[in-house]
Amino acid sequence: MTTTIDSPQALTQPEGIGARKDYHALNAQLNLFGPDGSIQFSKDREAACAYFRQHVIPNTKMFGSVWGRLEWLIDNNYYEEAFLRAYDPAFVTSLHERVQMAGHRFATFLGAFKFFTSYALRTFDGTTYLENFGERVAATALFLGQGNETLTTSLADEMISGRFQPATPTFLNAGKAQRGELVSCFLLRLEDNLESIGRGVNSALQLSKRGGGVALLLTNLRETGAPIKQIQNQASGVVPVMKILEDSFSYANQLGARQGAGAVYLHAHHPDILRFLDTKRENADEKVRIKTLSLGVVIPDVTFKLAKENRDMHLFSPYDVAREYGKPLSDLSVNDHYDELVANPRIRKTTISAREFFKTLAELQFESGYPYVLFEDTVNRANPLAGHVNMSNLCSEILQVNTPSTLDTAGGYTKIGNDISCNLGSLNIAAAMDSPDFGATIETAVRALTSVSDQTDIDAVPSIAAGNNASHAIGLGQMNLHGFLASQRIRYGSEEGIDFTDIYFLTVTYHALRVSNQIAIERGTTFAGFGTSAYADGSYFDKYIERDWLPATERVAALFSQVGIAIPTREDWQALRKSVMAHGIYNAYLQAIPPTGSISYVNNATASIHPIAAKIEIRKEGKLGRLYYPAPHMTDANIEFFEDAYEIGYEKIIDTYAAATRHVDQGLSLTLFFRDSATTRDINKAQIYAWRAGIKTLYYIRLRQPALEGTEIENCVSCAL
Repeated sequence: MTTTIDSPQALTQPEGIGARKDYHALNAQLNLFGPDGSIQFSKDREAACAYFRQHVIPNTKMFGSVWGRLEWLIDNNYYEEAFLRAYDPAFVTSLHERVQMAGHRFATFLGAFKFFTSYALRTFDGTTYLENFGERVAATALFLGQGNETLTTSLADEMISGRFQPATPTFLNAGKAQRGELVSCFLLRLEDNLESIGRGVNSALQLSKRGGGVALLLTNLRETGAPIKQIQNQASGVVPVMKILEDSFSYANQLGARQGAGAVYLHAHHPDILRFLDTKRENADEKVRIKTLSLGVVIPDVTFKLAKENRDMHLFSPYDVAREYGKPLSDLSVNDHYDELVANPRIRKTTISAREFFKTLAELQFESGYPYVLFEDTVNRANPLAGHVNMSNLCSEILQVNTPSTLDTAGGYTKIGNDISCNLGSLNIAAAMDSPDFGATIETAVRALTSVSDQTDIDAVPSIAAGNNASHAIGLGQMNLHGFLASQRIRYGSEEGIDFTDIYFLTVTYHALRVSNQIAIERGTTFAGFGTSAYADGSYFDKYIERDWLPATERVAALFSQVGIAIPTREDWQALRKSVMAHGIYNAYLQAIPPTGSISYVNNATASIHPIAAKIEIRKEGKLGRLYYPAPHMTDANIEFFEDAYEIGYEKIIDTYAAATRHVDQGLSLTLFFRDSATTRDINKAQIYAWRAGIKTLYYIRLRQPALEGTEIENCVSCAL
């Protein structure tokens, strides 16, 4: 008989009030030192087992066989049928047996809790579980494999081992009959007309309903007081559009499974920039205050130059820029054209102090963590494709070229442009470094993400569908950098830590490009626009061919050699360059490093590539209240290597991200952490340090909350560490 259980204990004690407290209480002991002064890691593992005994098993539907379960799920409209019928039934059975034989166990209570709360399929009334982790892995692998048994088996192996983890939308939705899209991120640009704004709001609703985070570009919208039909002082600017979008995202969510979430980006030299920023002030008038919408600012190099020289910065009317240059403000390099824009009398402009602008930016980040920052010229210097990157996404790691659509007065398309979607999934660095074949692990991940792109056709938003069909863009991410480094007794941000980051991302980049090149050869096609890219003329590869890119430290060289991972040589890059120039690559974009939230808990990985926020993390989870999560790979023996992000400081975090950035074609979600003694001047200094280091984007700014007097608890781990 098959069950949908991950835990080896097949006990069926029903959950009651007292029983529920058992696993909750056991987890809470993780935050109390044991009698010998050590952290009680074993209590958390006991909590995970108790959670299965007391909650999961009693609330799980049992089935007599693999296909008995699958037929029931199909007949009752829980699973789609087509993805399963693409395989021989015997293969489907053997795949399920394969993942169950792998013996997956959740390493922490929170990991198990997150999976069953957020990912496992349940009956429509929410009372009964219909999947365990292995069965969700099997469904995802079968769905993405599209009938290819070799790929499906490889993908199941990579996921059940923890080496590769699809992002939440893919892992949550794959194979389910009642589902949203598999895509993580959507980016929409708005043009300076009501038709585009209306279409953009509708598109945001459609995409939010399907479960993805949506970002919108506001840079092209005319400023407050700009003319409409030559009548002066008529335009309302960007803030009313922001209010409409905020209400839209609060209304549309994915069947209640994921709340709608949106972001808006505005160029720093847009005349409404201060109004835009003021919407996040704590004391802003409720008529303009933005509570849930995320804000991002696009900053060119010239803005830093003006601040350094203590000069005013000119803000340019997008309405006038579009008429003078024949292109929207978002598609123009303000840095390259700044002086001529200033000198042009036909472009209306206002001025503000550049230093005051950065001061305002820091004040708001201090108050709210917003806005995100996109360093426009850094991004575009690194962009391998023709065109101008003018925005990012909800998590600031997607950096792709978009093109405008044109609409008729009824809101119908007269020309469909390319908006952006991106499919994400991340490697667990610690598990990937133990892979029996590192290159094969990356190949499976790239092919899995490409499958998501291939199977995505969001016809409700034609510009998104067109962009996906043209680019086949994916975003292979990474997580568990700090966990891996600390497990090897390497400090985050140290010389060896930065060296490892550099060589690891170099190696991933080589294999990702190699696989995309192979897919292009197999399919006989490339992404649209390959011919004008830095890949086509070979210039992308210059930095890898100019010298041998080798580890700078003996320790990092040994880490790779000990596990048999070959670092690509100059000759490897030369051969890849030749093949890419001859045959192309299939995916316009290959890598993006997301923040990896709940999926990191499920995978027992430190989030993304930033340091841990706490050795014992405290999370508030619904009715259970406080739950505790130990830093992955942390033991009493290596705890000194788990300094938290506030202790490490922003310089080492930025240096680490800079080492990865040089190899990543898109962006990296970079959160900066500051102690409670930080000032806005410290945030300003961090912005400048990041810009000079070649960072592409900044995500949140986090300040450690000061401890309240009298709140420290005796014997409390999180209080003491």
